[in-house]
Amino acid sequence: MRNFDFAPLYRATVGFDRIADLVDRALTADVAQPTYPPYNIEKTAEDAYRISIAVAGFSPDELSVEVKDGALHVSARKEPEGAEKAYLHRGIATRAFERRFALADHVRVTGAAHEYGMLHIDLVRETPEALKPRRIEIGRRADVEMQAVESQPETATH
Repeated sequence: MRNFDFAPLYRATVGFDRIADLVDRALTADVAQPTYPPYNIEKTAEDAYRISIAVAGFSPDELSVEVKDGALHVSARKEPEGAEKAYLHRGIATRAFERRFALADHVRVTGAAHEYGMLHIDLVRETPEALKPRRIEIGRRADVEMQAVESQPETATH
């Protein structure tokens, strides 16, 4: 496996250390990432996403969905059954799990639903008005200079 040196990125940028940390974590943790339970991530609209996790055997009360520290945490704990059952074959895994998904800036969880053995978590990216592109009107030079003079604070002379 390759090791990446992010030192040049840190020297030439400001505020991108979170992205470098995410890439570094993704590259190092990919080998040890558990495969249970299986999940899908789909893009449902321009700024909307859905994470679907197979949670067969879990009730909604045994599932937990939380957002903390810029990450989505999904976990499940199965309550122990009162009477021991004698299984001839047990193929449905109901072991406890925890999955974490790193969320980008301005991504918000809008809801979660449990149906047919699937947990669906809907997310939306909400770009703040300050970050949206805006059109700047182009005026004549005389108009721009006049607006600049009018917007300067008046100084009191005593």
